[in-house]
Amino acid sequence: RRGAMVTDRYQRLRHHDTTAELLAFAADAGLAAVAVDNIPGASRIEDVELPRETLLIFGAEGPGITDDAKAGARLTVSIAQFGSTRSINAA
Repeated sequence: RRGAMVTDRYQRLRHHDTTAELLAFAADAGLAAVAVDNIPGASRIEDVELPRETLLIFGAEGPGITDDAKAGARLTVSIAQFGSTRSINAA
């Protein structure tokens, strides 16, 4: 809801209470919703040509992307990680 180190002054931030609201916003804005999670069936991000206008949706640490986000996304991509911890820290 708020950016760190005053990023809210130069980034456009929008909060959506539900996944459905986020997906509706993406559709209205002409953005392709793309889920990001390291799950079976996800395409490797380096092998996919993402649409120019893309909204990347990341899940919470632990449970990952929600079923609603997966269902509403145009595709799901994975980002290769090495080691024992599956965690992406997005800033």
